[in-house]
Amino acid sequence: MLKDVTSPWGILLLIVLMGEVRRFSELRRMVGGVSEKMLSQTLKRLEAHGLVHRKSYGTVPPHVEYSLTPRGRILGERVEALADCIDTMLPDSLDARRPPLAQTRLS
Repeated sequence: MLKDVTSPWGILLLIVLMGEVRRFSELRRMVGGVSEKMLSQTLKRLEAHGLVHRKSYGTVPPHVEYSLTPRGRILGERVEALADCIDTMLPDSLDARRPPLAQTRLS
């Protein structure tokens, strides 16, 4: 479960689904860079863990909606808080990674 939730796509999907019910095509647009295959696999894994609810309507073309289960919402809140914390710390982290300025010697 930890591997599936903490995968890059798992984290992003939990955050995106915090807002509301989403269709597959919406999720694909909102989580830029994810392939259809990877999105589908990640949603299936999160659903298997009881974190995502998949509702399929018997229409043509298929209409499928995804939302967080109560357990998924609890986890999503924590993942979202972690992402917010990282976002807040990012500027300082980037500064810390920069090499110190070369000091010049006075002759």
